[in-house]
Order: sequence, then structure tokens, then C-alpha cells
Amino acid sequence: MNIKHIAWALLLIGFTVSCQISDFEDSYVNPATVAETSIEKQFTGFIIANRNYVLPSYDNYFISLRITANRFTHSIGWVNGENQYVPGSAAINNRWSNYYQFLAQYRELQKVYNGLSAQQQTDYRLYMITAATYLYDHTQKIVDLHGDIPWSKAGMLSTNGGNFGISYPEYDTAESIYTKMLDDLAGFADELRSLNINPGIKVGFDNQDLINRGDINQWLRYINSLRIRMLTTVSGTSTFGARANTEIAAILANPGNYPIVSSNANNINFRIHTLGTLIGATSFQSGLEDWNGNIASKYILEHMINNGDPRLTYLFEPGIEAEGEFISMDPLANQSVQTELVATNTLAIYNRSTTSRNQYFPGVLINSAQVHLMLAEYFTKQNQTGQAKQHYETAIRESFAYYQGLRSLSNNAISPAPAAVTADDLNAYIAAPEVSWETATNATERMRLIARQKWLHFNVIQPFENWAEMRRVDVLNLPFWEDQSNQQRFPPNRWIYPDSEQTYNPENYARVQPTDNLTTRIFWDVD
Repeated sequence: MNIKHIAWALLLIGFTVSCQISDFEDSYVNPATVAETSIEKQFTGFIIANRNYVLPSYDNYFISLRITANRFTHSIGWVNGENQYVPGSAAINNRWSNYYQFLAQYRELQKVYNGLSAQQQTDYRLYMITAATYLYDHTQKIVDLHGDIPWSKAGMLSTNGGNFGISYPEYDTAESIYTKMLDDLAGFADELRSLNINPGIKVGFDNQDLINRGDINQWLRYINSLRIRMLTTVSGTSTFGARANTEIAAILANPGNYPIVSSNANNINFRIHTLGTLIGATSFQSGLEDWNGNIASKYILEHMINNGDPRLTYLFEPGIEAEGEFISMDPLANQSVQTELVATNTLAIYNRSTTSRNQYFPGVLINSAQVHLMLAEYFTKQNQTGQAKQHYETAIRESFAYYQGLRSLSNNAISPAPAAVTADDLNAYIAAPEVSWETATNATERMRLIARQKWLHFNVIQPFENWAEMRRVDVLNLPFWEDQSNQQRFPPNRWIYPDSEQTYNPENYARVQPTDNLTTRIFWDVD
């Protein structure tokens, strides 16, 4: 990584944010006055540091997702073009740089914590458990994009006293990072549950916690659901398969001690409470809509229309000139035909009032439908089809309620009001041919049903999870236009590393260089 770039970023973080909004002027460290910082300030600064890749933003949606994950999963429609399966350097560089600035903020939090007395460390342990949980959530996404990354020794420039020579980090293997995160999260699940929290410290934590507002039970749900997400991701590997089965079973066997996100009331989100602050979704509109980045996916749209999916009008709206008809674009069509069709303004788009113009749209971390679909997969693999069906159908109901809830948050009414949906409508969808659990006669067909619902539920809202699932469970068989102008003719298996790694961290980069291509699979991609 570009350590000098990150060093300057750390120096500017406090100044930039304080100039944008006074509410958070004390929440960021200025390393020049690090003696004046505190655990509370560092914790909030750390959480805010990656907000543009949690809350819907222009940087994430337009620069990164529009030309990568949203296409690689057929979550949107787009006009085919040369090199469309090669992730752009801006997408890679921005995402990488932001993650390591985020990690550097975490290291600063660790540095402050390590300087406390033993009693103070005991009092502030709550902050460290929850900060690590949040870090691991986003670390999984980066590992799932690249594979091996600099991690255990990364972000240490400030800790190392500004010594660049000893701060160029080695690459950790993706497997070792998963192991460390799973080990820690399993420990956190027990430790936080039994932690004796200082009441005075808890008052401060309630104010500084932008994720769960000090709700310890919600943090426990976050921890255990994140464990299930990671364990599900690696469950097909020989290294982690047995562990995944054992630990998921243990979590489910003791819900009193290991609560999970089991309903939408428990969803883990970075919520928007007040408009007009730097914590908001105000750039979601340009991020998703610019350059026709919100065109509906033909395959998602066709499934929803053909099967009476009640989420249809919550997620999509007809094109402006379509006279109420949901029209999609063939992703395999000739480029000129696609271009002409886009110009007609008849193509269906993502519902703007629900998504891109909803200024209260939260930063989505983990939600109920997602967890139930993971559990449906777990029980399918255990050949417990009755329980798998229960979680599968619960996930569909939770997903519908989820999108209802997102629309209800919106302060925008530019899109048509969603169609009224009855319980009978929802039941009819669950019984539809491409949805009904009863139509699946073997494990492969059941996995296809589950994978389809993950794809529909994630769409453009949880794009990196969506792409990880598409690579890990390759059962939907969605067709892609073949780009014969490039060696990368279809969607890649991973993102490559940014050029800055070769420039600024060459000795460590040399170890991963042989696998730094678009065809290398992440270790969990075994199908």
C-alpha cells in the first residue's frame, strides 16, 4: 500500500471532518496532538472513517460498483463494451485506500488503548470488542475481493513512531485472516455477554456508538450473525468445513447465549437519524443513477414479473416513457441496439424513492433475510430439509418486509407508490414454480432456490456479498455477453491489487505477484 499517502490522510482526517460538520469535530484524531485524544474519540473516528463504503455514496456506487459487482451479478442492465470485465483502477484504488485509512484509524485506537492502565483497559474493553467486530465485517469484504492482503502488520505507521522503513507490511493469507477473525469473534461472543461494564463508561459508549446506539444485545447479534456469515462463506472448504458445521450448530443450539439477527427488528444498520450531516445518503442519487447505473436487470425483473414477486414495485419502477410497462434490456444484445433502447427512456429502473433518492437509506451491515438464507443453506447441507424450508420461507417474508421498511423510511415520492400486497400475494409467490421449496427434489436444486433468493434480496443493496455468493455458489447459470476484445471474456474471480502495492511495497508484493490476476480464485471459491 502507499504508506506515505495513508500517513498524509491520517494527518488530514481531523481537519477535513471538523470543517464539514461540527457535530463530529472531536471524533477524529490529529496525530500531532495524539496525547489529547481518547478511546471515545478514536472509536467514533474509526467508525466514520469508512462511511462512504457503508452508507450509499457516489464513491462506492458510481466509481466502484457500477462497473464491477453490479454487473458481475446481473443486478443491473448496461450497454456492453470492451474491457467491461476488468475492474477499473479507480474502483480498486479508492476501495483499497479507504480500507487502509480505516484500518489505520483502528490501529490508532489500539495504540491509545495500549497506553492505558490495566484498570482502564478493563473499563474500556467494550470499545475494543465492538471496534474489532466492525473491523472484521469490512475486512471480510476486502479479503473476498482480493484474497491475501497486508493485515496483521498493516496500518502501523503511527504505532511505529512514523518509521517508514519498518512499516511496509507483509501479506497475510486469506485463510489465516479468516482464522484469526473467527477465533476472535467466537471469544467476543462469550466475553461481551459476561462483561462487567462500568456504568460511566457505558454512558459514553451509548453516545459514541453509531451502529447499535449502545445496545449490547444488538452487538451480540452482530457478532454471532457475522460468525455465521464467515462460516457459511468458508463452509465448502476442507480447512473450515467441519468448523463451520460445529460452530453454526453451537450458535443455534443456545440462542439465549448466542442471539442472532432473526427478524428485521434486529437488523444491523448504520442508520440515518438526522439529515444534513456528513452521515447521510445524499450522494446515493448520483452514485446509482448517473450514466444509467440504475437500469433494472432483465433477469431479476423477469423473475419478479413471471412469479408475482411482491417486491417488484418496491424495488423497481417503469421507465419514464414506458407508460407503466416494465421493459428490460437483453444483456446479450448488440451494443448499438442496447444504446438505442437506453435512449428511449423506457427501460425499467430501480425505484428511486425506495433507493437512490431515499436520504434515510441506511448503511446495510447484516439483516434478517440474509441470516435466514444462510441458515437455509446450513440445514440443506445437513439434510434437514424441514428446517431448511422454514428458514428459506421466513427469509422471503423478511425480505419483502425489509423492502417495505426501506420505502417507509423515504422522504421522497418521485416514484409511483408500490402496489398493495396482501398475505395471499406473498403466499402465492412462495408457492410459485421458480420459488416453491416443494419443487426442489435434491440438494442441488434446493441450493439453487436459496442462491436465487440471495441474489434477489442482495441486488444492488448488498453488492459485494452478492458477488461473493455468486462466485462461491455457482448454480444460477446466468448468461453473460462474451467480450472477445480482451483475455478477460467473462466476469473475473477476484480484483487485482492496486498499482501502489508494486510501487511502494514491492518486496512484500513479490510474494503474491504470481497469483495477482483476474482468474485466481479466492480460497473459498471451490465449486
